[in-house]
Amino acid sequence: FIPVKTMSNLSVVLVGCGAPLRSMGWYHATQLLNEKNDICARLDFIVEPWFMSDAGKSSPGSTEFADFQKEAEAKHGIKFFSKVEDVPPVVEGKRLAIISARTSDNPKLFASCLGIGCHAIFLEKPGAPSVAELKNMQESAKKLNVEIFMGFNKNVSKYSEKARQYASANAGTKVTFYHNNNYEDSPESLGECFERNAEGMLKNMAIHELALAVSFYNVSVETVASVEADREYSRMQTLPGPSGKEFTDFSKLKFTITTKSGDEVSIAADRCGGDDSIGLVTDKAGKELVRYTMPDPEDSAAIEDAEKRIPGAMPYFYVQDPDYFKLKQRVAQAIATGGSAEGVATIDVAVETLRVAEYLTPTLMEQLK
Repeated sequence: FIPVKTMSNLSVVLVGCGAPLRSMGWYHATQLLNEKNDICARLDFIVEPWFMSDAGKSSPGSTEFADFQKEAEAKHGIKFFSKVEDVPPVVEGKRLAIISARTSDNPKLFASCLGIGCHAIFLEKPGAPSVAELKNMQESAKKLNVEIFMGFNKNVSKYSEKARQYASANAGTKVTFYHNNNYEDSPESLGECFERNAEGMLKNMAIHELALAVSFYNVSVETVASVEADREYSRMQTLPGPSGKEFTDFSKLKFTITTKSGDEVSIAADRCGGDDSIGLVTDKAGKELVRYTMPDPEDSAAIEDAEKRIPGAMPYFYVQDPDYFKLKQRVAQAIATGGSAEGVATIDVAVETLRVAEYLTPTLMEQLK
């Protein structure tokens, strides 16, 4: 067996590794370094601005990151940098940047990635803190003919595809996309979550479901006729984060969007609801007809393998392992062939999704006061 690393002419720069077992950037690295994964891309460089800074070197998680760095350098020849600008220029082939950093840092990191000759960028959700910043990033990439792919993994998930197909084949049905995380239902745990994801639930956790609404249900700021929160299900809280500063956000939220053309889709997100996602199809009266889940039963073997190879990681990493593998594989193949990445959201979808998130948030907060 020839390792993927030696087969591919697509070089990857991972920007924002974060803490092992806890950060999505680190999990991207583990998938790229797993030679059983036929992603057709090789990880050459990792940029970690925080843990390689003076302040970050003694912060929580720094020891685990240092251990990961030593192993990656020794076993895989990965080169580590604290700044994107220090990454060497492209020598041959094409370069893909995967940006998995804090949302507030993304615009600057994105500009730096354009500056080191990236041919394409895989940008984690939601892309930027605001619509204006994401639009600027979109325009900068277009000027340089750099293609931008988004990490909306649920656009390629089996459960969402099956739910959409069933509803499409059965007139008069309604779809609700449920998204559960497994934070402890306590002020301390949720306060930490609110502060770390200060952009808010609709721009973070539920952005995946909003991307589904934008991609497949004709939802945009201009097409929304109404949005209605489910008061019984939803919960909005104001909690102090680790810094002592207070943050107001949703710990649970369910709402229905109706478009001017009559399309309807419901979204529910619960930060303390578990580690699965569900596509639920009901009839007009609300009776359940069918439900599809993530993880999909067909993916159980891949998920079990991930749990064995890298024990102790955030549970949702294992659940999303097949989808994130599929995303990177499709992006790598699209770059190599010049074709399209089937189902993968573009930055155009991300801009509209973020517009919808900004548009809906104050309305839903007002309804839940």
